[in-house]
Amino acid sequence: MKNFLRQFGSGILFGAILLSAHAQADEFRVGFVNTDRIFRESAAAKAAQSKLEQEFAKREKELSDAGAVLKTASDKFEREASTLAESQRASRQKQLVEQDRDFQRKRREFQEDLNSRKNEELQQVLEKANKVIKQVAETEKYDAVLQEAVYINPKYDITDKVIKALNAVGTATPAK
Repeated sequence: MKNFLRQFGSGILFGAILLSAHAQADEFRVGFVNTDRIFRESAAAKAAQSKLEQEFAKREKELSDAGAVLKTASDKFEREASTLAESQRASRQKQLVEQDRDFQRKRREFQEDLNSRKNEELQQVLEKANKVIKQVAETEKYDAVLQEAVYINPKYDITDKVIKALNAVGTATPAK
């Protein structure tokens, strides 16, 4: 009889724990934020992209012009190569190879500088977004906010709220 009461009491206790855990699980709030959308759609990300375009436009134009000049020179060499003396052909070919090497180096440097600056700007956007995500989570009493997931039910997606709040913060602060 004691054994039965002990097991019965344990069963009731276990059931109460399960009911309590189930009630607490219903109160757990989770949200999801799509970081890629923030980088594409937020005003801060668009401003960063515009800033980068302005910052690198001159160098990009110079590279484009240098590429066009190199292409023209290469095409001209191809047309005239058969009529040139061997020494002239070798000299112009060497000159074109050097110009191409210089152009490729400048293009690589440009790409590295652009990528570095882009990473800096996106990091700043991410830092702002994370602050806003935390504010939204605290205000709306989320227990967890995920930024990466294999699958998420759209009802947990709070990306629109975050973008809206991020845009509001961006318009409230003066531009640097």
